[in-house]
Amino acid sequence: MAFSPITKSLLFIAILFLVLPLGSRAAHPANTNSVLTYHNGPMLTGQVNLAIMWYGRFARDTKNILRDFIRSLNAPRVGDPSVSEWWKTVERYQSAAHPGARSGPIRVKIAKQKTDKNYSVGKILTEDFIQPLIEQATGGASSFVTVIFAARDVSVVDTCDGRCSKHGVLGAGRASRLYVVVGSPETECPGVCGWPFHKADYGPQTLPLQPPNGNIGADAMVIGLSQALAAVVTNPYNNGFFDGPLTRPLEAVTACPGMFGSGSFPGYTGKVLMSPGTGGCFNAHGVKGRKFLLPAIWSPDTRRCWTLL
Repeated sequence: MAFSPITKSLLFIAILFLVLPLGSRAAHPANTNSVLTYHNGPMLTGQVNLAIMWYGRFARDTKNILRDFIRSLNAPRVGDPSVSEWWKTVERYQSAAHPGARSGPIRVKIAKQKTDKNYSVGKILTEDFIQPLIEQATGGASSFVTVIFAARDVSVVDTCDGRCSKHGVLGAGRASRLYVVVGSPETECPGVCGWPFHKADYGPQTLPLQPPNGNIGADAMVIGLSQALAAVVTNPYNNGFFDGPLTRPLEAVTACPGMFGSGSFPGYTGKVLMSPGTGGCFNAHGVKGRKFLLPAIWSPDTRRCWTLL
């Protein structure tokens, strides 16, 4: 019997699903040559208040998926494995920075939200336009991490260079402002930032996975957001945990590129789970029955990349 390429892909993922127990909690290290070094700078601890800027026009479903992911970071007992289990690896950077100290919870809260449907700084986002968007989102307060989500018709500089999300700091001292920018891969460079839900532009070619929430743009943005949040917590002022040059450092997630499960290799995510009803591929449970695909993260405990599966 002949099968279509899509059917073959789903059969392959289904086999992985069958051989991998849903209750598995084992930490599977993946190969990496990067070793992150602590550079003695401050990290974010305690409560992290987010001021979200929805820059452009977003579908309600996209907003809900991204908000539910953020709310899943500290949500216990939602399923196994979970988003909160992944976030605990980020929290453990505290004790790695200060041996003997206890790693307390880092609670992430959506404190403010602002929408700019009129594209007040245009449809091409460069570093020059970050400051006014931060001011809009925070009202001038410095106690927030501003998260700028760019709509599908907004171009974010450096996205096609593989920087699907980024974080930074403006100003210094008490006046400093931390920020995160996450672009949408729906129309801009989907083969770079939409993988593994979109065919890759380069490297080994495999069939794309089905997104866990049925929304390629939002599900890919979750991957970018998780990368940026882990980095802004562990390396907020560019003197925390990183490897390589300051101009393009490898951080908590970028040190483990293209890895989502054990057995990963270029072009292959590694082991993932599949929802029987939708075919959506995931490795983490979240609030409201959501499922997400989260990238590998460099573990300060094992000093290797770690995945949920």
